Amino acid sequence: MQQRALGGGSGIRVSALGLGCMGMSDFYGTRDDAESIATIHRALELGVTLLDTADMYGPHTNEQLVGRAVRQGGHRATVVLATKFGIVRDPADPARRGVDGSPAYVRSSCEGSLKRLGVDTIDLYYQHRVDPKVPIEETVGAMAALVREGKIRAIGLSEASVDTIRRAHAVHPIAALQTEYSLWSRDPEDATLPLCRELGIAFVAYSPLGRGFLTGAFKTIDDLAPDDYRRSSPRFQGENFGRNLDLVAHIQELARLKHCTPSQLALAWLLARGKDIIPIPGTKRRHYLEENVGALDVQLTDADMRQIDAIAPRDVAAGERYPSNMKQLVDK
Repeated sequence: MQQRALGGGSGIRVSALGLGCMGMSDFYGTRDDAESIATIHRALELGVTLLDTADMYGPHTNEQLVGRAVRQGGHRATVVLATKFGIVRDPADPARRGVDGSPAYVRSSCEGSLKRLGVDTIDLYYQHRVDPKVPIEETVGAMAALVREGKIRAIGLSEASVDTIRRAHAVHPIAALQTEYSLWSRDPEDATLPLCRELGIAFVAYSPLGRGFLTGAFKTIDDLAPDDYRRSSPRFQGENFGRNLDLVAHIQELARLKHCTPSQLALAWLLARGKDIIPIPGTKRRHYLEENVGALDVQLTDADMRQIDAIAPRDVAAGERYPSNMKQLVDK
C-alpha cells in the first residue's frame, strides 16, 4: 500500500487511500453492521490504515462500530483513527443541526469519542465545522491542550476557509484539512489547496466519488433508498440529475479506454493531483472497497489528465453540493 504523510510535523503516515465509514451507520440507507465490520477488516488486510468517522454519524453509533471493528481484529497499533466533533444534532430531530466550537465542548466531545472508540488516544481529531460564534484560536487552543495531554495526536479542520486555516495554524500546526474534492467539486483548487501546500497541511478529500454519483451506479433518483440523505442533495434532483449523468457518461467512456471502472478513474485522478492528497472514499461493502483500492494501480498520463480536465472542468456539476441549510456551515 502506498503511504502518504499527514502534515503539521505530526510524523503520522497513512495509506494513500483511507476509508470513510459514515455510510455504515447513517445517511445512506439501511445499516448492515456485520458487513460493515467485515469491510473494515478487509480494508486493513489490503493495507488501508486511515479510518474516518465522527461523533455525529449516527449520532455516536459509527464511532462505536469502528471501535468495535478495530478491537476485534487487534489492529489498534496499525490503524490511524480519525474522528470529528463540532456538529451538534438535535436529539428530537436529527436532521436539525448546529455547531459548537467552545473549549468546554471540545473537551467533552473528545472524552465521549475516546470512550466510544475504546481507545486512549485519537490519532487525528478534526473540528467538523467551524463555529462562527467562537474564535478559531479558542477552539484550536483547546485542541492543542488535548495534544499536550496525550488524548489526541494531531489536529485537523474540515470545510474551513483559508483565513480560518491560517489563523488556526498559527495557534498549533494543523495536520490535515478535510474538504469535499472530486471531479465535480474542484473548488479547493482555487485557494484552499494552495494554502495547505504553503503551510504543509495534508489534504483529505471526502466524497471523492461525488457521494457515489460518479460511479455510474445511479440512473434515476429511485435508485436511492427512500431515507437516503442524497435525495435532498441538489445535484441529485430534477434537471440537475440528468445533466450530471452526462458528466458520468464521459467519465465512463474514458474509464473504458483505461480498462478501469469510473470509480477507479475518479480516485486515480485525485491521487495524481499530488502526494499530499488523501482520498477517503466511503463504502460499507467489501466489493466496492476492493474496487476503490484498485485505483492505486491506475496510471494516468499527462494526456489523460488533460482529457479529464476537459470533461470535468471547474463548475461542471449541475446544482450546489449541499442544500442551503448545510451550505451555510462550509467555508467558515
